[in-house]
Formats: sequence, C-alpha cells, structure tokens
Amino acid sequence: MPAQITLPIVGTRFPNKDPKEPTRQFALELCEPGEEVTLRLDPANKHDEHAIEVRNSRDMMMGYIPANRAVYVGMQIRRSSAAAIFQGRTERGGFIRIAFDGDKPVLPKDPADQSTADDFQPDPEYPDDWGA
Repeated sequence: MPAQITLPIVGTRFPNKDPKEPTRQFALELCEPGEEVTLRLDPANKHDEHAIEVRNSRDMMMGYIPANRAVYVGMQIRRSSAAAIFQGRTERGGFIRIAFDGDKPVLPKDPADQSTADDFQPDPEYPDDWGA
C-alpha cells in the first residue's frame, strides 16, 4: 500500500447507534479540509468485525471506512502508524486522507482545471427533403 491514501467515508446516511448523538451528515458538514479526524476500531460492529469508525475532531461519528480497506487500515492503527485528516466532500459524501508509517497526512494538490469545454462543433442539421 502507498504511504498515503484517500478513502471515502461510507454509511453517512445511516443513523447513529446513540440517538442522542448528532447525525452523521451533520458531523460531516462541520468538517473543514485538513481537520484531524480519528479512526476508531469497532470490533463489536454486528455487520463487520473489522469496521473502523471515522470521527471528526469533535468526536462525532461521521461513518466508516470502506470494508475492503478496513483490515489493512486496522492493522496500521494497531501498530500506531496511521493518522487521518478530512480531505473534502462532494455531493456523494466525504473523503479522508490517511497516512501510514508515522507520516502526517497531507492534502493533495487541487486537480488541474478539468473543464469539459473543447472545440467540438456538431454538423449542421439539414431538412429531410433536402435535394430530393
């Protein structure tokens, strides 16, 4: 695995175990890029024994890391070699940046302008009876 990875926060639309705790969406909205987040093992999770909670700096639950990465990240957490920050959010949810081997996570540079403007010019539309 690389020294740093970006992972989505999954399960943000589900309710928390504790109904008194703020919603996961609310906790996600409070985060700013670069803010430290906590990764907490959740072995008592009835759906996935390898589940890892993602909590914001106010200790509010935002969701989980994806199950397909939980075993590796959990191993790194147990070795005390994983640190995470909030990277950002899209209309689909939030993302975190995780660094391993004692490194501090760093936000990646903004992607280059990815506008879809190009020089495409469609062919003109002609009447159906043109020249017939």
